[in-house]
Amino acid sequence: MKDIKNVLIMGGGMMGSNIAYVVASVKEFQITVYDKFPVDLEAKIRTNTKQLVDKGIETEAALAEKLSRIHFTQDVDDEGIKNADLVIEAVFEDINVKQETFALLEEKCREDCIFCTNSSVMSPSWISEKLKYRTRFVGTHFWNPGHLIPLVEVVKTDATSDEVADTVMEFMRRIGKSPCLCKKDVPGFIANRMQHALWREAISIVENGIASAEDVDTAVKTSFGLRLPYLPPLLNSDMVGTQLTYNIHSTVLEAIEDSHKPSPLLKDMIDKGQMGFRAEPDANGKRVGFGAYTDEEIADINAGLNEYLIKMLYNK
Repeated sequence: MKDIKNVLIMGGGMMGSNIAYVVASVKEFQITVYDKFPVDLEAKIRTNTKQLVDKGIETEAALAEKLSRIHFTQDVDDEGIKNADLVIEAVFEDINVKQETFALLEEKCREDCIFCTNSSVMSPSWISEKLKYRTRFVGTHFWNPGHLIPLVEVVKTDATSDEVADTVMEFMRRIGKSPCLCKKDVPGFIANRMQHALWREAISIVENGIASAEDVDTAVKTSFGLRLPYLPPLLNSDMVGTQLTYNIHSTVLEAIEDSHKPSPLLKDMIDKGQMGFRAEPDANGKRVGFGAYTDEEIADINAGLNEYLIKMLYNK
């Protein structure tokens, strides 16, 4: 298995800066962050981790030590690029930008350097299709916020070698992540496939007048949503027994939404400007989607997500 020492992050935005901070948790790693635009990387990382420092999860001394091993550059001929053992790309979510980035990296990096692409929806096979050395390419989907969510989905392309996949899985464990191997490059990988199957059914319930949006979310938050971190679906199936799972599915699956197209309700909402948090304020100063929110409520929900995750992960 390849020994990783020098890690290159392509892109110094929100996700790239968070990934750099996470990788810096391993003292043996030297990290280079490249961006074509100037980035105050230290300021970004300090902003991202402020809650962790405020709650005593991260000390100032430990943060300063991590920052000391992260080098930022705008020079494509930087030694950190030439000497990279592993690259994590976190550039703009555009296929052309990503392909151009890896074409550049194939010119600048060693032939044995492992290439990873961070994307939530784009096929890593598609991103890597023009590369010469495709066996070293793998998808690595970090979930946002990247410094808090443990999951990284390691996605094999149609050409990824087993050795590269195993090396990246071990690398993710070393930096404190909980990697899952997606053996086939399929839309949505693992977690988003399940997440959006739930969203599809939730939207269908509202669309068909079975329950209100508020009651759908309440049902999730106050029932199976509470136990999911301890009792995920397949463990739950084993707990109740595969016979009961089979019996329930024999009754309920015929009634569950199975459309392969987005709900017409979503299109209707978009046409009406009901874009959720991104909607223009209505006459009452609220942004409308399935619910209606003031700017203060939106700010509280956004800020509360990190607080919730920190409480779940660190009990702080």
